[in-house]
Amino acid sequence: MQTSMGDIEIELDSQNAPLTTKNFLEYVNEKFYDGLTFHRVIPGFMIQGGGADKELNFPQPHAPIKNEANNGLKNDRGTIAMARTSAIDSAANQFFINVVNNNYLNYQSPEVFGYAVFGKVIKGMDVVDQIVNVKTTRKGPHQNVPVEPVYIIKMTVVDESVPENPTGSEQ
Repeated sequence: MQTSMGDIEIELDSQNAPLTTKNFLEYVNEKFYDGLTFHRVIPGFMIQGGGADKELNFPQPHAPIKNEANNGLKNDRGTIAMARTSAIDSAANQFFINVVNNNYLNYQSPEVFGYAVFGKVIKGMDVVDQIVNVKTTRKGPHQNVPVEPVYIIKMTVVDESVPENPTGSEQ
């Protein structure tokens, strides 16, 4: 994930969160996230993105997916999870990166379902920490909006099992 504040590399967990990972990768491959922002930033909590542009316009997402919060993964510092409304199965395109351990967001029961973690930051947590500390304001009904937009410039799928240039020579 290339952001206006630096790069963040995320390792997805398709084994424990197959539906969520597939959904996220569909948005990445469609370039849906490119040019959007981290529109909600709360120190001591998380950074949320993938839903709004700099004017707080929210592009139309695909249909919501089934919540996989009961997959055993925890909302610990550095994990990425799906944002949703109060409806359990309402996650679509928005995601957040936890900046602290948010145990209360974990699956507890069918009544306290939680938020589906589907990966973790493996490089660039320093960038996440920079983003969470930007100055925020209120814009209309939206709180915790960065004063200066923090852009998701683009997201790219990287398959670590295949080096991009295994010989090291120019092509």
